[in-house]
Amino acid sequence: MGNRSQPSGEHVTISYAGFNRPWASWIAHQLRARGLEATTVRWDPRVDVPFESEFGGLLAAEGRILLVLDNWYFKLGPIPEEDWQRVLSDMVPPHADRFAAVTVATQEVPASVDLLSPVDLHDLDEHEAVRRLLRRLSIDPAQPAVPLPTDAPRFPNEPPEVLDIPRRNRRFTGRDAELDRIHTLLTGAGSQEPVTTRLVLYGGTGTGKTQMAAEYAHRFGNDYDVVWWIDATHRANARERLAALAPRLGLPVGERIGERIRAVQDALRSDERSRRRLLVFDGADDALQLADLLPEDGHGHVLLTSTTRDWSAVPGIREIGIRSFSRVESVAFVRRRAPRVTPGEADALASAVQDLPLLLAQTAAWLDANDLPVREYIQQLQDTPKSAQIQTEATYPKGFHTAWSITLGTLRERHPKAAMLLNLLAFFSPNEIPVRLLTEVHYKDLHDDLDELVRDPRAWHLALRRLSEYTAVRLDYQQELAENPVVEQVLMHRLYHRFLREELPPAERRLYTEMACQVLISADPRRPADTRDWSRYARLIPHLEFAGAFDSSRPAVQELVLNCVEYLRVRGEYRSGLKLCDEVLARWQRSLDPSHGALLSLHHKRGNILRQAGRYHEAEQLGRTVVRRLTADKPADHPDLLRAKDGLGSTLLALGQFTQARELFTEAAARFAEQFGTEAPQTLAARHNLGLALMLLGRYAEAREIHREVLQIRQRRLRSRHYLTLHSGAVYARLIRLMGDYPEAASRLEQIVRTLRQISDERHPQSISADHQLGMCRRRAGDYDEARDRLSSAAFRAAQVLGPQHPETLVAEADYATFLREHGELGTAMKYAESVAERYARLLGRDHPYSIGTRGNVGMALGHAGDRDASLRHAESAHREMTAAVGPDHPWALGCALNLSAARSRANDVEGAHEISHDTLVRAGRALGGAHPLTLSAKMALADDLRALGRVRQAAGFEEDAVRRLGDSLGPEHPHTRDAQRRVRPYWDFEPQPL
Repeated sequence: MGNRSQPSGEHVTISYAGFNRPWASWIAHQLRARGLEATTVRWDPRVDVPFESEFGGLLAAEGRILLVLDNWYFKLGPIPEEDWQRVLSDMVPPHADRFAAVTVATQEVPASVDLLSPVDLHDLDEHEAVRRLLRRLSIDPAQPAVPLPTDAPRFPNEPPEVLDIPRRNRRFTGRDAELDRIHTLLTGAGSQEPVTTRLVLYGGTGTGKTQMAAEYAHRFGNDYDVVWWIDATHRANARERLAALAPRLGLPVGERIGERIRAVQDALRSDERSRRRLLVFDGADDALQLADLLPEDGHGHVLLTSTTRDWSAVPGIREIGIRSFSRVESVAFVRRRAPRVTPGEADALASAVQDLPLLLAQTAAWLDANDLPVREYIQQLQDTPKSAQIQTEATYPKGFHTAWSITLGTLRERHPKAAMLLNLLAFFSPNEIPVRLLTEVHYKDLHDDLDELVRDPRAWHLALRRLSEYTAVRLDYQQELAENPVVEQVLMHRLYHRFLREELPPAERRLYTEMACQVLISADPRRPADTRDWSRYARLIPHLEFAGAFDSSRPAVQELVLNCVEYLRVRGEYRSGLKLCDEVLARWQRSLDPSHGALLSLHHKRGNILRQAGRYHEAEQLGRTVVRRLTADKPADHPDLLRAKDGLGSTLLALGQFTQARELFTEAAARFAEQFGTEAPQTLAARHNLGLALMLLGRYAEAREIHREVLQIRQRRLRSRHYLTLHSGAVYARLIRLMGDYPEAASRLEQIVRTLRQISDERHPQSISADHQLGMCRRRAGDYDEARDRLSSAAFRAAQVLGPQHPETLVAEADYATFLREHGELGTAMKYAESVAERYARLLGRDHPYSIGTRGNVGMALGHAGDRDASLRHAESAHREMTAAVGPDHPWALGCALNLSAARSRANDVEGAHEISHDTLVRAGRALGGAHPLTLSAKMALADDLRALGRVRQAAGFEEDAVRRLGDSLGPEHPHTRDAQRRVRPYWDFEPQPL
């Protein structure tokens, strides 16, 4: 192996199994970079052709032939070792100058391979692998590489930066044409067909779609920087997995799933290298539930598997039909899985199961573990009586039930405890059976035999091994424990999962249902609001229905279900939460009394989710129905009825029905206090809500007093850093600001913001809200630089964390828009203002005070932009509609009146302006007091109108009083005081209040 200098024009043909494409691509690049011509040729020797002919065909290739050898060719491959020995001994020596080899095998290779003088590249770093490769081809490793115009393939021993996919199926067989077509369609490499970045593999159950997608991710994974697998059988699972990608990408995110998904989608949209990212959505049968999770077309590669044709209606999706194995592939697969089976027997078996990969895997595994003559086994499959068949797809072979029955019978006979374990596993979700939870159950929670099994580590792992050998299940190990691997979860094909459940008699089914529910109960942290337990709840939810939890009458199981609903609510997964609620309601309404505590609690939680999801009218309808039903069945002071009234009041508050909400909160607070005391949590919650209602009714002084009392009690009963205490403190500070005391409000909010920074991160919704409120204080106090920073940051974070439609986001963006308008950024201000007004109208209706007020803000922006006519129209309608919605003495109506007087003044309607400014001053003084900033603004507006009417002396009196009071309360240098001194006409911005 003497070294040569830079070769010139020499050609090397790199022969590889499809399995080893990453190695072939990397080797080709290394050779081309050193001046050689390199061609890669996939070589998968057929089992129906003499091996001499297959190997001899390699000699037709151009130049030297470099074989990339792996275990696939040997112990895991279809060619017997003796064939390799014979053929290599006969054919390599006469052509020794043409053959060379590298090996990437993880197990020992046959001795006959020594004739090829292979160099081992497995487990090396890239530098050493290059050195060995070049020396094997007699190329000087010191010769510098020449930069090539294309990106270098990643070294196969160095996986993509972010990689999370199923373990590779080392027995994967065939499908090379389909895999190459997938790659061609996604990348456009060497094809004239249009490139598509979103591709769905469609086919019937058991055709191997999942295995093909997994093999694509492994075979072509080195072309990507990110390869991420998503279980898409349920929307909630898919969202969890997509959200888990955010921290792996290094994105600054919090715990909310929606925020993480938006961050991932934004990253894919903005990253120029997004095409080097592959997302695989496995089991994506429901396009309607999953389409919004896919990255935008052209931003990353997306591969889906599905048994339905639903995706064909989604724009930008292309479909590839996946069928059963070809007969050659079937025979090769069977002989690799069960070496004792002859080619003729493998052909007959493939015919009996119609080349279906799932059934071939099951039958071949059984034949490998048992000595029954193959022909006899095949005859049993073909003799399946109709009475033994279960309903499945029309294309399924009739013998599949017999094949699985034989397997199950053998398992029960030889390994009865493993068979019991298999039955129990069928009562969890087939895609992620949580076997580790079984080892964590309490003593005697399981049947005696299973209890013994899970407490004996050796017997436990042996039983799992038996299931892997005998049945259609796959073991996934915890990857970080390489020295002593632990089975993390078991995966079972959905059809086999259904077969096991339907095969059990009713009595046994009830037994396993009880055990499965007990496993889930033992795993329930019982803290759905604690972020530390969110990952546990995410893992429990997929198993609830399979375990029979929805039909259980046990209180502990019902509590588990309710905790899972609550987890989805507090995490902001409203769509999944409502879906779970509806599934449970369908069962509980049939089996439980309408006044049953669990059912009432479910209604309450569903109402909360509807309200938080912005579906207020549905929440109102549900709330009124529950209140009406409980009013007929329960006494007036029953806690369930009071809780229902309190929940309905919260919905009415969001709908703008503030007076009705106040009445409900007043009753609930009083009756809770009578039963549980004035400092009980229920009482405090109802009083807190009552304070919100009074605030929204414009009764700021009463609201402030209630929130002061609630805050003091919570400071005394809870720790000062408790989230409820901090929330009460933020609302109290807001009311102080609304009453015009900006310094005290800012001081309180500064402390709250500091505390929240210490106990959570800046992306927590409570932190965002507190930052926003502090920004408003800074704005009113005249500290515009800090106000800008806080308001813009809060608006951005709210949209990212909570989503653009969330009420808190609308509040933050509405206030940021008015700040921008006030400081001359009219284009951006108008964009925000119009968008917020449109979203409020869609969310709450055009007649809601928030919709009216934000339309009024649009009118203010139009006025600043010089469109006085449009501004006047907006001001007239805002005043008229707001007065109708909340009454003429409400601060919001008074603020709209202040703006209308200014709009009339600009339109030279002096009398009209004076009429309304005078009325506004009278009403504001009565409602808010003479020193309130809005009252003083009304006084300055009236002075301006009086001057315009020539009543200068009277105007001066009002002006002097207003300037003096503003100076006393805000200081002589405050912007509002200086504006009053310069006779700048005051205006009012509508601030939608967080609920």
